[in-house]
Amino acid sequence: MIILKAIIVDDEPLAHEIILDYLADIPFVEVVAQCYLATEALNYMSENSVDLIFLDVNMPKLSGIELLKVLTNKPQIIITSAYQEYALESFELDVCDYLLKPYRYDRFLKAINKAHEQVKLQELSTKPSTEVDDEEQSIFIKVDKKLIQLKVADISFFEAYGNYVKVWLNETVYLTPRTLSSFEEQLADNQAFIRVHKSFIIQKSKIDFIEASVITMNNLQHVAIGKNYKHITKTLL
Repeated sequence: MIILKAIIVDDEPLAHEIILDYLADIPFVEVVAQCYLATEALNYMSENSVDLIFLDVNMPKLSGIELLKVLTNKPQIIITSAYQEYALESFELDVCDYLLKPYRYDRFLKAINKAHEQVKLQELSTKPSTEVDDEEQSIFIKVDKKLIQLKVADISFFEAYGNYVKVWLNETVYLTPRTLSSFEEQLADNQAFIRVHKSFIIQKSKIDFIEASVITMNNLQHVAIGKNYKHITKTLL
């Protein structure tokens, strides 16, 4: 498992407490420094490597935006701000995600997963191709009070279920408090998955056959093709 070395850069102690509390159950992030000024963060990063920064925008002396502009070889950046107006400029500076305070745990977890995937992709790009072929993408999902790591290749499909999503692995199902769209965004670069209904994202390799507007998977589950997704059968041919 790739462990992300993270620093918190925020002039509000409460903001540090919230991030540390949210990270308590996330095993792949280690907070290596807490900075209350952007200048402190610059000094720390001049001597230490960092994979991820939780960065506030409004700070004395040097703002978060100004810090982004002077950083070279940026790590993953997750902006945590109470001000929405800095979002566009932040994304133009290649931040990983922008969390608007106060943010919920599920939204925080989505940002963390995104940063984790980006770091894994960066590491993969520096490995020989034989190592890349052996690397399997994985995601973390929250189930009750635990974070469970799943290999993406094992997932049959995702099913929207109210304010939750059912993640199916053959006959095993996990219920996690996320939206289906968040999984669609996270897997946007994974060509193995395709959305076939407003309530379903499936893995194409798990399809047994398609009859009329119903997909049978694993000789077991049946997934409807939504009326706005009829065109997807052509992409499977």
